[in-house]
Amino acid sequence: MPLTPLFDPKRAGRPMRVAAFMSGSGTNILKLIELEKHLKAKEGHSPFQVVFVFSDRSDGACLGEKIALERGIPYISHDIRAFHKIRGVKRTAVTPEGLSCRKAYDKVAERVVKAFDVDVIALAGYMSYITIGRCVNVHPADLSVLTPDGRRKYVGDHAVLDAISAGEQVLRSSTIWTDEGVDTGPLLMVSEPLKVELPEPLESLLENHERLATVAEDHQRRLKETGDWKIFPRTIEMIARGRFALDERSRVHVDGLPVPDGYRE
Repeated sequence: MPLTPLFDPKRAGRPMRVAAFMSGSGTNILKLIELEKHLKAKEGHSPFQVVFVFSDRSDGACLGEKIALERGIPYISHDIRAFHKIRGVKRTAVTPEGLSCRKAYDKVAERVVKAFDVDVIALAGYMSYITIGRCVNVHPADLSVLTPDGRRKYVGDHAVLDAISAGEQVLRSSTIWTDEGVDTGPLLMVSEPLKVELPEPLESLLENHERLATVAEDHQRRLKETGDWKIFPRTIEMIARGRFALDERSRVHVDGLPVPDGYRE
């Protein structure tokens, strides 16, 4: 069965060019840039290069400009809230008008991606739905866990809360090669487990939503450290080395072997 690498370093003849898209503190981007620097020091070069940072907001809540300028990386911001407000369309609207507006917004980012000859977009805490292809995203759940009808069980913004509420004993992060759905793209990598530690029985937590939400937020913060920060840059590195590929049915392979439940180290 023919396989298509997500990136072919031999064919490209150069390091993989990565655009880092972010919306907030940018910790995942920092880990990615740290790995690039580490590989340069260890091997004399890195198989990937972060060529610019893009943010979908221009207020102080996003640290993209600070991160980029301190490291000599080009920075571009394009405020999605202002873009939608001018057009009178809610940013979260799941309507034909909302999707059309999002595609129009993405045209600007897409032109920048083409201008920088980008191979892969790294969605590092990027909170906007994106209609551009060739993106890697990290999600705070084990996306190999399915419902009885075969759908991914823990998707969306409340994945950690949903997993804890369902009685899961461990949490994991996942990286995916995005498609047009929400958390539905081919599963690339799954992190080591983080044990769920509850301050009181789950039954009582389920009766106190505010307390449960606090517990979920704490677990998501710790999962970012033990999961996201490890597998997100590692996934980008493996793509850059030509290790990830898709078959004709978009099933993921690593080093030529299928990994239906995500690659785990």
